[in-house]
Amino acid sequence: MMDRVGDLLTKAVLATALACAPVLLAAPALAAAPEERLFTMDDPRITESSGLAVSPGHKGIYYTHNDSSAAPEFFAVDSRGRTKAVFRIQNAQARDWEAMAASTDPQTGRGVLWFADIGDNLDGAWPDISVYKVTEPTTLRDGVVRAVRYRFKYSVGGRNAEGIMVDPRTGRLFVVSKEFAGAVYAAPRKLRTGRVNILRKVAEAPIMATDAAYAPDGQSYVVRTYFSATIFRPGGEMITKVAMPQLKQAESITFTPDGTSLLVGSEGVNSPVYRVPVPARALSKPTASPKPAASASRVSDTAEAGRGLTAQDVLIWLGAAAGATGVIAFIARRSR
Repeated sequence: MMDRVGDLLTKAVLATALACAPVLLAAPALAAAPEERLFTMDDPRITESSGLAVSPGHKGIYYTHNDSSAAPEFFAVDSRGRTKAVFRIQNAQARDWEAMAASTDPQTGRGVLWFADIGDNLDGAWPDISVYKVTEPTTLRDGVVRAVRYRFKYSVGGRNAEGIMVDPRTGRLFVVSKEFAGAVYAAPRKLRTGRVNILRKVAEAPIMATDAAYAPDGQSYVVRTYFSATIFRPGGEMITKVAMPQLKQAESITFTPDGTSLLVGSEGVNSPVYRVPVPARALSKPTASPKPAASASRVSDTAEAGRGLTAQDVLIWLGAAAGATGVIAFIARRSR
């Protein structure tokens, strides 16, 4: 019940922010993105596409999964939006799946899929969160697969999160929290199944991040919000912001295999997937070797850049917070 109330409040914040946006955005901060509608998911079972990843092993195949209150399963969709296969994870739970990522096992060359049960609208309601690691199926037929489950806790206490990403150079997992002061948290370099793994903050993140992904070459990563996306160096330095298509509820983002475009999706039935070009400045290689994690002083010095936080963002979320406060008060009165 409390999880449903938390989800309601989150959606109330979003709705209020969207209502406030036309009034608050007097001067556009980003040029319109030359996006292309790639396909629409036509499977009526895909109602809350919350994660998106490109298949490492099957050309032209994309993976997605539903949000909370769904079965522990994922869908393989082709470039026309048609479902080619549905896979159920036999030994997993779907408490609040919010994101997924794809990588390649350096030892076997097989694709690896990561499913993040990391949603926590009450910021600490769950004793721990889970990420499930699945070896990518070799054939696209409906079936059952098994996962390796990794449990996590944040070193700073409970957090709500909707983004995960995997560094393709090191295989290290990162979680991006969905907060007004969001952050990137690094998992241990070696994950353990027999104990809870600790997530430690390594960089700032944009406010209310809904997904994240590493570029295929590992030279940058992207974090998206309901309104835009921001591309960073691995150390947390902001490279550029990217305008996003207007979507019903922007939830997912990933890179194309060549790293030149972003794929973005939304929740809802018949949800579209758009392709957005990566700005040229984000395609250039950094002159210095990237740092795997920002130090405490680095985070402090680059907090503003790391979040991609602008006056526009502040105005939007101040308006959203005011609207959400009214919703909370209304619910409180009804609950007496």
